[in-house]
Amino acid sequence: MSTGSGADRRVTVRELRARKDGEKIVALTAYDCLLARFVDEGGVDVVLVGDSLGNIVLGHPDTIPVTVDDMIHHARAVRRGVKRALLVVDMPFLSYQVSSEDALRNAGRILKETGAEAVKLEGGSPRIAETIRLLVDAGIPVMGHLGFTPQSVHATGGYRVQARDEGARAALVEDARRLEEAGAFSIVLELVPGPAAEEVTRAVSVPTIGIGAGAACDGQVLVLHDMLGMNRDFTPRFLRRFAEVGDAIDEGVRGYVEAVRAGEYPAAEHTFE
Repeated sequence: MSTGSGADRRVTVRELRARKDGEKIVALTAYDCLLARFVDEGGVDVVLVGDSLGNIVLGHPDTIPVTVDDMIHHARAVRRGVKRALLVVDMPFLSYQVSSEDALRNAGRILKETGAEAVKLEGGSPRIAETIRLLVDAGIPVMGHLGFTPQSVHATGGYRVQARDEGARAALVEDARRLEEAGAFSIVLELVPGPAAEEVTRAVSVPTIGIGAGAACDGQVLVLHDMLGMNRDFTPRFLRRFAEVGDAIDEGVRGYVEAVRAGEYPAAEHTFE
């Protein structure tokens, strides 16, 4: 859905699937109501409550400590700010890997308690595909996630580009097809070389959404705070900053400190008679 068109109509899973090879899908993360409202009103198609909130909001070094309760808490707030975009919530580490029954219980709880329309799972193994199939059969839409999977950061040896060689590219395509067959309505591709992402995008009939995966994907997603320049130490090659909000915040806070200490604030116009 383009900015300004059908502003009162919610984006649906069915609509996103129909956007394959069509108008690009635009996704951003959000973790609170106020910023979610900005993102939604800005015209994005998908708002993702990512488990990246562990890094961005909670101050953890990675996403591993994030819990289902953390995700539900933040997704509830985001839901209050999102009126039009499709709301997707990450399932955090160990909320779906232990058993399919565990996954179904946690995914159902996320949808029931937040009002989100879909969940996102990482990985493309046969076991993950079977879990996705179970969730989809229960009426829970699922977005897949391949390439670099942050919940496996220790197993992959850190934040690094995946599928660089021919064998890994073939495995990536196989995983994507497995997720498609299991019923995933779209697949995030993270930190994947452009040609590999293009190959996956051609191989499946569901939309691919890239982050550090080049322009051939059917859509793009970024972490809001990274895109706005609020996470100023994070400067990967794939990131383009569309604003420098971090600098503006720094300037505003320093200006406030100086004005209060100098006795310039509050002035007469800020004081009740």
